[in-house]
Amino acid sequence: MPIENERKFVLDEDGGLETLIGRTPGVARTFLRQAYLDVPGIRIRSIEAGGRTDHVFTYKREVAGQVVEIETAISDMDFARLWTERREFLQKVRYAWSDGRFHWDVDFFKTDDGRTYFAMAEVEMPEQDTTAPPLPAPLADHLLAVVQHGDSRFASKQLSDQSHAEQLLADIRLKGKRQ
Repeated sequence: MPIENERKFVLDEDGGLETLIGRTPGVARTFLRQAYLDVPGIRIRSIEAGGRTDHVFTYKREVAGQVVEIETAISDMDFARLWTERREFLQKVRYAWSDGRFHWDVDFFKTDDGRTYFAMAEVEMPEQDTTAPPLPAPLADHLLAVVQHGDSRFASKQLSDQSHAEQLLADIRLKGKRQ
């Protein structure tokens, strides 16, 4: 059973972070379009990388305190059909790399005109790990907040609502100024 064990970090996109990460050797870039269907835990995703587009169907569910995530490839036609049934949807640029036992993704949530409205890093850890590794050096200088494990406000489905994401970011920045 594939178990998702991740921790999230809100980042400050100052206009240079995405460029910095994109120029880092060993980092893969993908463009994602993602939609959630009317059944809880079901999403579809279009992944563009290296001139190729793949489509994935995902079932994700919390079971006994762990998140089970099952993904399978689907055809272009099935993706197009399901896209017409979408509820929430988003687009983001993802930069990904492996670092020993860990896998890092940095997502830049995008508006239709390509502007980033939210940036977040996620580290995927082995199932038995409970403590996240330190942020990689390029990300550490851009850290705004460590997301509490299980905080659903930072799920991609929630962040697909741009006004929700921008309000979260404003709240985080306000808290940071008070400390």
